[in-house]
Amino acid sequence: MAESIMTPSRKTSPASAPRYSGWIGRLAGNPIYAGTIGRIANSRAVRLTILLGVPLVWIAALHIGPIYQMLRISLLENYPAAADGQNAYTLSNYRLFFEEPLYFIPFIRTLIFAAVVTLCTLLIVYPVAYYVAKVVKPKNRVRALLLLLIPFWAGELIRTFSVIMLLANRGAVNVLLREIGLIDRPIPMLYTYFSLSFGVVYLIALYMLLPLYSAIEKIPPQLIHAADDLGAGPWQRFRRVILPLSRDGIVSGCSLVYLTTVGVFAAPLLLGGPETVIFPEVIATLFHGSNDKWPEGAAFSIIMLVVSLSTVGLFMKIVGGRSVRLM
Repeated sequence: MAESIMTPSRKTSPASAPRYSGWIGRLAGNPIYAGTIGRIANSRAVRLTILLGVPLVWIAALHIGPIYQMLRISLLENYPAAADGQNAYTLSNYRLFFEEPLYFIPFIRTLIFAAVVTLCTLLIVYPVAYYVAKVVKPKNRVRALLLLLIPFWAGELIRTFSVIMLLANRGAVNVLLREIGLIDRPIPMLYTYFSLSFGVVYLIALYMLLPLYSAIEKIPPQLIHAADDLGAGPWQRFRRVILPLSRDGIVSGCSLVYLTTVGVFAAPLLLGGPETVIFPEVIATLFHGSNDKWPEGAAFSIIMLVVSLSTVGLFMKIVGGRSVRLM
């Protein structure tokens, strides 16, 4: 009896349904809004079309489109086309890469440099990420991350010039070493592989920090405590528990850092020297030298893109397995 009495009270009439108040309510009740945006919002098909269409248009216009244009230019004999409008397709631009050591050697140097920088970044950033994720108290982790992210609020050029001020002959490092009596003359550190590697690691450390922190922070502390209770030492806990469970972050961070380092351009120009020329500088020279070098520059760009993506894909398959994703 009580149930039958209470049942009607649960039903709400359309008149008693909640309505928006204020300017939102007036906008929702406007006939023009109801016939345009309101109709779109109430249509499931239209909503799905917008949700899927906007990302697809973005990817096609800003990612696939430029790569397709670069591929098309790389197959042309000349770009822009000759006055008569005739322009044949050729593979000679790609053959030039393998025939000239002037181009092939910087390419190999770039791959090795990117691998070394990626390894150095991992070794430097991993302890920092572990400290923030496991040692710092949970209420202070956001503050610690913000402190680490503050340098990255500045632009890439500003941070690059800060590295120059740090490593120059009259920079902070040489001044400090001279003041404490370790050196009499400045140590030449700029325009070497050391300055270039130091600058690139500083510029791209963020791409390694965030994936590592995300992966390490998710490791249940109970597993580490259980390994400790079972007699595992610090090295065994790290090797058998922490390192395997943070594998996804390692692979994601290394992939992002490697891909970024392969294509870095501003840092080599400002921090490198004649002996540290890497492949992006060679490509820039082909594009900036004269217009008839655009097909060669486009071909070299496609080669670098394919090789770097293939290298990262192979690395992810061997080290990470099928479950690894880029963040």
